[in-house]
Amino acid sequence: MKNNKYNLAVIGGGPAGMIAAGHAAERGFSVVLLEKNESLGVKLLTTGKNRCNITNAEEDLRKMIDVYGKNGKFLYPALNKFSNKDVINFFKKHRVKIKIERGGRVFPVSDSARDVVGCLKKYLRRNNVRIRLNSSVKRIVFKNNRIDKVVLKDGEKITADNFLFSTGGKSYPKTGSTGDAYKWLKQMGHTVIEPRPALTPIIVKEEIVKKLEGLSLKNVEISLWKERKLYSCFGEAIFTENGLSGPIVLNLSKKINEKDLKIKIDFKPALDYPTLDKRIQRDFEEQKNKQFKNSLNKLLPKKLIPVIVELSRINGEKMVNEVTKIERKRIIKLLKEFELSFKGLVGFEKAIITSGGVDLKEVDQKTMKSKIIDNLYFAGEILDIDGPTGGYNLQVAWSTGYLAGESDFL
Repeated sequence: MKNNKYNLAVIGGGPAGMIAAGHAAERGFSVVLLEKNESLGVKLLTTGKNRCNITNAEEDLRKMIDVYGKNGKFLYPALNKFSNKDVINFFKKHRVKIKIERGGRVFPVSDSARDVVGCLKKYLRRNNVRIRLNSSVKRIVFKNNRIDKVVLKDGEKITADNFLFSTGGKSYPKTGSTGDAYKWLKQMGHTVIEPRPALTPIIVKEEIVKKLEGLSLKNVEISLWKERKLYSCFGEAIFTENGLSGPIVLNLSKKINEKDLKIKIDFKPALDYPTLDKRIQRDFEEQKNKQFKNSLNKLLPKKLIPVIVELSRINGEKMVNEVTKIERKRIIKLLKEFELSFKGLVGFEKAIITSGGVDLKEVDQKTMKSKIIDNLYFAGEILDIDGPTGGYNLQVAWSTGYLAGESDFL
C-alpha cells in the first residue's frame, strides 16, 4: 500500500489524529497516519501527570459547552456525535477500565497513560491504518484550493484524496508540538488566531516562594486582583521554585492578559475573619506556654509555618500568651490574603495547551472540514478552542477527531 494513493492522510499522531484515523479506517477508507516522532501519542503520555485525564464526566451538555467560553458553541455537533459518555464507553469497549475522581475527572483505573495510548495503537492496527513514524512533513503542495500531496523531510511524497491536520499547538514543544501547521495554513489562505500558552504555571516576583517550593495546597482559594477581585478559583495548587502551579493556578492563567496584577491566596476559605480569629485564640490558649513559632502546627502545614512567622514580623521565640491582638490580626490577614505579585507565565515550555489556532469561522463545525481548502479537515488543539483542566481539552481532541473521521473521504 506504500505507493498507493490514500483516501485520507492524517498528519499528527496525537489523540485527535489517532481517533480520526482509526474511525475513518473503521468505516472502510484507506488511511495513512503520519507522525514526526518515533512513536505515537508522545504528548498524551505526559497528560494528567502521566495518568491521562481522558475526559470529564459532566452530565449536562450545556455546562460542558460553557466551560469552553465564547467558542464553546462550535463543539455542539462534535459533542453530540462523540460525547464524553461515548469516550468512556469507547475505552471500556477496548478493555481500558475507567474510574471517576473528584471534579468529574476520568482516568484509567491503572493510572497509566500508557494504557490509553496502547489502546489507541491497537485500534489503529485492528483497522489497518498505515502508521508512518519518523515522518516529518516538510512541505504541503496545493493548487486550486486543494492539497495535492505532502512532501516528507526525506523527500518522499504522500498523495491522498483528503488530508486532516491534527498537529496540535505549540505547548510542550519537546513532544513535537512546534506549531508546524500554522505556517502551512497561512500559505493556503487560512486565518490563524495568534497562539498563546494556556494552562501554564504562574511566575511571581517574591523570592520567598523558594522556601515553599513543593508545598501542595488543598481546599484553598486563589484570586487575581487589580484594584478589585477579578477572578478566583477554589481547589488544589502547589508552590514552585518561582511561583505557583496546580489545577486552579493553571485555570487562572487563562484569565491573565495584563501584567500589573496581584495574586492572593486564602489558605482558610471555609473560615471568615472572626471565625479564624476565634480558632487562633483557641489554639493559642491550648499552647500558651509555647513559643509562637511552635504554635501553628494544628493550623498550617509544616513548610508554611516559618514563612508565616517571618512575614508576620512577630518574634518567633515570643511566648504565645504575649502575642497582641494587633499581631494576631496580622496573622489572620496573611492566612486570608497571602499576597504575591504577578511577574509572568512560564510559557509554551510548560503550558498544557495552546490557546488560539485555526479561526473557527473557517471550519465547518458539522464536519471539521475547511471552508477554504476543499479536501482539508482539522481536529484537536490546532483549532482555536480550549478549556480548563479536568479532561476538557482531551474531550475536544476525541470529539473533533471522531467527527472528522465520519466524513466521506472518496
